[in-house]
Amino acid sequence: MSNVIIACDFSSSNELNKFLKNFKSNKPFLKIGYQLFYKIGRTGIQKLTKQGYKIFLDLKLHDIPNTVYEGVKSLSDLNISMLTVHAAGGIEMMSKAKQAAGKKIKVLAVTQLTSTDKPMLKNELLISKDINQTILHYATNAKKAGVDGVICSPNEVKIIKSKLNKSFLCVTPGIRYPDGNTNDQKRVATPKAAKNFGSDYIVVGRPITKSDRPLNMYLKMSREFGK
Repeated sequence: MSNVIIACDFSSSNELNKFLKNFKSNKPFLKIGYQLFYKIGRTGIQKLTKQGYKIFLDLKLHDIPNTVYEGVKSLSDLNISMLTVHAAGGIEMMSKAKQAAGKKIKVLAVTQLTSTDKPMLKNELLISKDINQTILHYATNAKKAGVDGVICSPNEVKIIKSKLNKSFLCVTPGIRYPDGNTNDQKRVATPKAAKNFGSDYIVVGRPITKSDRPLNMYLKMSREFGK
């Protein structure tokens, strides 16, 4: 299976099923976020895993440690492969999430969203440190908490891998081609650049889901990423 994860930002199971028909016998790794999870719920996730799909449940949990622990416990019986929390929740919260998830579910900490840029970091979030320095600090906290890796843009992977263990996962959204629309993404890279930076997985949404030929685009990106 390719390490290209498709972000399935659809509003219904019918839309998802229509999209997946493009892949025939292929079973791509799927990311399910708020939009679709709030529609299909646990039952929808169970159906997908029974059909053979690996699921990255992108809920970006962020609350007090005990609340996150109990929330992850409620999800831990689902046969999902990955789950996200916000690194900004702190070391104890991330640690509790991993305790609840167990060994089968990889817990990934979101460092900064790929829609965040330097002006936003400074002016809206009141974080005066450089964005790379901030993301490395969040990643270091995530490593201390015992989670399996982080969500970051491809641009930060090299510094994270150089400072932390290379086995510490870097899962990277923000994948675009130079001639493509970046939409609300600010820190972006091509699949080949992400590979060269050292990303372990790339997450791709609209370039595949909005393509006239989704399977061809998925296969193209899989070849270029080469993992």
